[in-house]
Amino acid sequence: MSTERPLILVTNDDGIFAKGIRNLIEVMVELGDVWVVAPDSPQSGMGHAVTINNILRLEEVDYPVSGVRAFSTSGTPVDCVKLAIYRVLDRKPDLLVSGINHGANSSINVIYSGTMSAAVEGAVESVPSIGYSLLDHSANADFEPCKPFVKKIAEAVLKNGVPKGSCLNVNIPKLPLEEIKGVKICRQAMGSWEDAFEKRQSPWGSEYYWMTGKFQNPDKGEDTDEWALANGYVSVVPTQFDLTNHHAIGTLNQWDFDL
Repeated sequence: MSTERPLILVTNDDGIFAKGIRNLIEVMVELGDVWVVAPDSPQSGMGHAVTINNILRLEEVDYPVSGVRAFSTSGTPVDCVKLAIYRVLDRKPDLLVSGINHGANSSINVIYSGTMSAAVEGAVESVPSIGYSLLDHSANADFEPCKPFVKKIAEAVLKNGVPKGSCLNVNIPKLPLEEIKGVKICRQAMGSWEDAFEKRQSPWGSEYYWMTGKFQNPDKGEDTDEWALANGYVSVVPTQFDLTNHHAIGTLNQWDFDL
């Protein structure tokens, strides 16, 4: 039986020295040998973007957690995963963890999230992957209540793996540890953003726009991530990169496409 410690890759979208990723690293060093490849600056909202029209820089950095090797990149979270697997590591990791994100990635937010796109890229590479997010956007957010859940879920994935083609989207409510009721396996709530663009003026007189918006959730199901979070639970949504609407195939096959 192998006694080799698991190889764990850590990344994020808030930047390599963000408070969230440091807390994630502090948990992961208890579980395995940790390598970090993360952006050198915030990359929130990048989704599954990859860098194809610019150079990518990769630099090893000193990290304030003992025993960790860390690299910063000029690229997106997905770039980080690709660089880690194909240039930094000598084998695929046993686990990829992304986060802990400053802010929620529940419901439709998973589509835009750099944190979750890194986890999805791990799934594409057949690496068991988890994206973690805390419902607190503050740079000084308290991540301590997250740690027991981060560790327990990571241990479960190391032991059991994840279904093929999937990763886990984990969101943690902003609550003291004693007020978090537990973990719920959920589906993604069918919410959306009502977007708005504020028209503003620069000090030099030129006009520009700043995107704002309001999250709308008409989905009142009690099996959703939004319900779980609102009711004090950690939500875990199995998320896949296959975007096919399989239920619609039968419908489309009844349409007439003949010329």
